[in-house]
Amino acid sequence: MSSTHLPRLHVITDTRGPAAAQAAAGSRPDPIAVVAAALAAGARLVQVRPEDHYNDRAAFDLAAAIAALCAEHGALCLVNDRVHIAQAVDAAGVHLGAEDLPIDAAQRILPAGAIIGGTSRDPESARAARRAGATYLGVGPVWGTTTKAGLPQPIGLEGLAAVCEAVDLPVIAIGGITAERAALCREAGAHGVAVVGAIAAAADPKQATVELLAAVGEHPEADVARDDRSLLRGVGEA
Repeated sequence: MSSTHLPRLHVITDTRGPAAAQAAAGSRPDPIAVVAAALAAGARLVQVRPEDHYNDRAAFDLAAAIAALCAEHGALCLVNDRVHIAQAVDAAGVHLGAEDLPIDAAQRILPAGAIIGGTSRDPESARAARRAGATYLGVGPVWGTTTKAGLPQPIGLEGLAAVCEAVDLPVIAIGGITAERAALCREAGAHGVAVVGAIAAAADPKQATVELLAAVGEHPEADVARDDRSLLRGVGEA
């Protein structure tokens, strides 16, 4: 896949339960409203991450609503973990973790050209994901984060740089990302960043998105001038 056509900012939905969300952000964010604000600010890729308490119907309803919003804005929609939900809502692809369907298995059942993000935290696992057919890598956590439980220790910028040097795939840094840290991730070699709380927990999600886009070097005004269908064609190229 050509990294030129993969957006540098990945907006991930916050679908944690009420107690966790209240502890982290003071109130439970509405994932659809947050996504709408991020898209209005110029975000061009959204990952729908339904937490475990979402049954398949709830996950489908959320993913379908967000996929429709993404289509309105010429943005890409990925579904985390649940390949069948991605298929059902005609998403552009999936992001898979270590406990999800293997990358090569997902590749066999998804349409040709589908985006398949893999998860990595070191050069060895990054190379394995590359061999399996990943089109980009989510790497981290770079810093500590409260938006997902059970994560391993942060790898830091040094660990991120090691993965970036190990593979010829776009690397998307995740974990504790802020606008300031997003710029540091780019300096370490990452193609871009993925965020949850930096947008979902922000007082103004739209402004937070604008700041993150600037930090990773994306320019929404230029994106609007481009043919969106050309963008979609480019994302699947090897």
